[in-house]
Amino acid sequence: MNLANKLTIFRILLVPIMVIIPLINIQEAFLGIPICYLIIDGIFIIASITDKLDGNIARKRNEITTFGKFLDPIADKILVIAAMIILVELDSIPAWIPIVIVTREFIVSGYRLIALEKGGEVIAANMWGKLKTVFQMTAIILAFININGTNSFFYFVNNELTSIELSINIITSILMVLAVIATVFSGWTYIKNGKQLLQDK
Repeated sequence: MNLANKLTIFRILLVPIMVIIPLINIQEAFLGIPICYLIIDGIFIIASITDKLDGNIARKRNEITTFGKFLDPIADKILVIAAMIILVELDSIPAWIPIVIVTREFIVSGYRLIALEKGGEVIAANMWGKLKTVFQMTAIILAFININGTNSFFYFVNNELTSIELSINIITSILMVLAVIATVFSGWTYIKNGKQLLQDK
């Protein structure tokens, strides 16, 4: 197994650690941010870096494998969806955000399976898909350090928030909305470009 695939597997293994951290009763905080949120954020950042690294390493070393093509996008989806479900459980974001994202992933995965079944080429990621990834990753990172993050999505009117806290809140909320918009347009682009796959010949 090459290094790129090992990084992909490592990214998947980080997910259950992220899930377990909130179950540990850590009371301490740093700069007003609960330590457990910072740990989750650190794990997510490391996992996100490996997402970039494994692709670059595979291309640079000419080690692109079928296993890597299969597992890499799955690892990305598991990471993002797990992080968003944690944020929902923490009441930091509304449930409709991961619902939209999961729905898009099911649709795109379905189209890719049909393309493979019909012997066609897998539909390449589009510009909206790349924007979606950037917005999602950045928004999630900020959401975990969103001070007083509980019930904070679009919670702009709060006299207890400082200017810094309010700024983080607004930026996080905007990025989450942009991620959803990019997700919807990305999914629609897949449907539009792959509609011939649903036609029986």
